[in-house]
Amino acid sequence: MPQQDPPAGARLLMVEPDLAGQRIDNFLARVLKGVPRGHIYRILRRGEVRVNRGRIRPGYRMQAGDLVRIPPLRTPAPLPPALPPQALFERLQAALLMEQDDLLVLDKPAGLAVHGGSGLSWGLIEALRALRPQARHLELVHRLDRETSGCLLVAKNRAALKQLAAAFRGGAVRKRYLALTSGRWQEGARTVVAPLSRFVSRGGERVVQVSRGGRESATRFEPLERYRDFTLVAAVPLTGRTHQIRVHAVHAGHALAGDSRYGDPTLNRSLAGVGLKRLFLHAQQLEVELDGREIAVEAPLPPELRAVLERLERQE
Repeated sequence: MPQQDPPAGARLLMVEPDLAGQRIDNFLARVLKGVPRGHIYRILRRGEVRVNRGRIRPGYRMQAGDLVRIPPLRTPAPLPPALPPQALFERLQAALLMEQDDLLVLDKPAGLAVHGGSGLSWGLIEALRALRPQARHLELVHRLDRETSGCLLVAKNRAALKQLAAAFRGGAVRKRYLALTSGRWQEGARTVVAPLSRFVSRGGERVVQVSRGGRESATRFEPLERYRDFTLVAAVPLTGRTHQIRVHAVHAGHALAGDSRYGDPTLNRSLAGVGLKRLFLHAQQLEVELDGREIAVEAPLPPELRAVLERLERQE
């Protein structure tokens, strides 16, 4: 193992204007190179990291002039930078949907986490930075679950990150997902309004549930195609909560196909017969305005999900 540097005293850093709008967890991951992301979340939960002398959540977005206290940590001595596998480079290059001077949109493959950590050597953003070392400010604007595929927006500079993050917070980003749900939706389009709360289960897994004291959340579902035991729906999140579409679908009585966390295990096992080996949730469309430009991107349904729908059609 590499020799470790002795822990230093706590540091106090002031947030520069060009970092305003960045999440504190992403900021710490950059500042504390070599520290596992899981450990960063632990020191945040324990209140060891303070902003303006107060505790903050991992999702806190920093403001210009904030004073960030970073506790003394034992960090590993730097190792020579490694490169992601060539196959991952090729996946990312093939996944590029559009690129402009200040942003790019990728069609994130299912199974690829947006961040490394928790046993993962590489996430999408780390691999993208290694693929483009000259791009010094690549940052995720939002996230997709590891199991979800589709449109993922990445900012290429701080100014774009701030504007796009503000658009997400203000509900000015329009997203449309395709999802296969259990059962046949008898009604037409409907909006599920149910507050959501996050908690950690006994097994240490982060779980979301409908809760009276949760955050206001709403998702609009529109049936597109009905099969014998399933319905393909368009899902439009009207708020941006973790696992929102998945939990609201269950709340509506129609769990997502292939959902190992919130779905029906028996039903999921039966879906192996039509070749479904992943969560059937795909971020199909993304629209946002940046500097007066209308950005509109669409990611086609992946071949493995199209094949599932074709097999379901043959069962009719």
